[in-house]
Amino acid sequence: MATYKAPLREYKFMLHELFGVEEVSSWPGLEDATPEIFDAVLEEASKICENVLFPINRSGDEEGCTFENGVVRTPKGFKEAYDAFREGGWTSLSAHPEYGGQGLPHVLSFLVEEMICSTNMSFGMYPGLSGGAYNAIAAHASDELKQKYLPKLASGEWAGTMNLTEPHCGTDLGLIRTKAEPNGDGSYAITGTKIFISAGEHDLTENIVHLVLAKLPDAPPGVRGISLFIVPKYLDGDGGPKRNSLACGSIEHKMGIKASSTCVMNFDGATGWLCGEPHKGLKAMFTMMNTARLGVGIQGLGVAETSYQSARAYAQDRLQGRALTGTKYPEKPADPLLVHPDVRRMLLTMKSQVEGGRALAVWIGKEIDKAKHHPDPAEREAADDLVSLITPIIKAYLTDMGSESCNTGMQVFGGHGYIREWGMEQLVRDARIAQIYEGTNGIQALDLVGRKMPMHMGRLLRRFFHPVDAYIREASQKPELQEFILPVAKAFARLQQITAFIAQKGLADPDEAGAAATDYLQLFALVAVGYLWTRMVEVSLPKVDGEDGLFYRGKIATARFYVTRVLPQTNAHAAAIMAGAKPLMEMEDAAF
Repeated sequence: MATYKAPLREYKFMLHELFGVEEVSSWPGLEDATPEIFDAVLEEASKICENVLFPINRSGDEEGCTFENGVVRTPKGFKEAYDAFREGGWTSLSAHPEYGGQGLPHVLSFLVEEMICSTNMSFGMYPGLSGGAYNAIAAHASDELKQKYLPKLASGEWAGTMNLTEPHCGTDLGLIRTKAEPNGDGSYAITGTKIFISAGEHDLTENIVHLVLAKLPDAPPGVRGISLFIVPKYLDGDGGPKRNSLACGSIEHKMGIKASSTCVMNFDGATGWLCGEPHKGLKAMFTMMNTARLGVGIQGLGVAETSYQSARAYAQDRLQGRALTGTKYPEKPADPLLVHPDVRRMLLTMKSQVEGGRALAVWIGKEIDKAKHHPDPAEREAADDLVSLITPIIKAYLTDMGSESCNTGMQVFGGHGYIREWGMEQLVRDARIAQIYEGTNGIQALDLVGRKMPMHMGRLLRRFFHPVDAYIREASQKPELQEFILPVAKAFARLQQITAFIAQKGLADPDEAGAAATDYLQLFALVAVGYLWTRMVEVSLPKVDGEDGLFYRGKIATARFYVTRVLPQTNAHAAAIMAGAKPLMEMEDAAF
């Protein structure tokens, strides 16, 4: 079976030692978010994740959701688990107290989300989508709509969804055909079909609040004509809830996350209300999408952690062969897999990427809180810029890493990894979707290169480049950091050169930017994680001989592996970018 235990020691290191989250409680609105609260919440979250969600992960995958006569039923145990989850207050963690939320920091929510995704990614889809809907309504809806919907979403009594994709259009939302006709009373009649709607129909909550992209009769063409509407499953009618004119037409039969319902949703003149301004739905949509993209990145991190823990346990227990340098465990008939260099390579690759990716996520989680709560407007702007820049990197890098780590974990298990009972093949299947939905990773790369890089004359890039450059200069003066900071400094210089190269080439030929995008995102991510690993080493070095010395020595050894065996991948990405667009674009279409 797959193995999982919440990495609470890791969380404490990230929060208290690396990023100093005690600072958060000094920001207006987060006064109650003390270090003690962080630790207590994570401890309680670990219990429900380990004891309630993890035990139904495999059974939920095997049973899946069922669809009959328009009704979707989740697998056995999911309704009870959701009720326990809701009653524990987990749906309201970062929601505003005005609407019944706990008002806790997003950085804390990130780590709770990681535990949820580690233990049951399918389950996490339901409250995860509700969180995206909550954020969009909170940011764009009228006060009347906020008062009606946000308390129910925060409490978990109602769930939320995002209805964007249609059968003929995915990323190109300007092609949507769903219509919104005014009813004359302030509401609209929504008509159209949406596909791939996660949690579009289920039996966990008494109502489902759909956020639907549609076009008004006077809508201008393309994405400038998109509006966002709140379309609940049930309306407030006389004598009780009244069913709206919408229905699930079918559910998809998928490769993974089978306990999460993926629905075709049909809207037949369903009553809805405008969320935000007419024709400004794209802006509101990005509020949902940015929340979702960060959440999907956390999904990649979560499944990678479970894959690593499972592979580590298997490598420690499975006896196979003898060490190349001679027997290590003579009392046993064979040595454990852990003695073999290639097995250690796989485990260290997972460990270095998971822990480095977590540092990236926690860093940006704290910046989200800073952008919202810091008393200094300049600090808020700088934090918001950094979050905008790194969001596509978190989504794409962590999900690529998650899928890779799950495949690597399966490889450690060998043939047993391919067999269902060991749990690794489910991780591989579940992880794969994260690279696709909420904007494929190729789209994330285009967002980074095409939107974030030139935005505000490069201001977003400077929010990363300037502090990292300053840190490298400072760390380069410390002898104990030389073996770590020098490789990072070289990779960082390479990133700066490649950034200038893409900016110059992309202005002359957009295909050049498009051809470089994916390699550039990966190059950027590797450098960012390398920078964070050096910071982790700096924190760990003074503590290697203390009471918890093994933990810190492990950090330093993992960092050494990363900068010598993973970070050099930046060379390959840079070389691919420098090759330009010609190797991609010169092929005649018919020759494919």
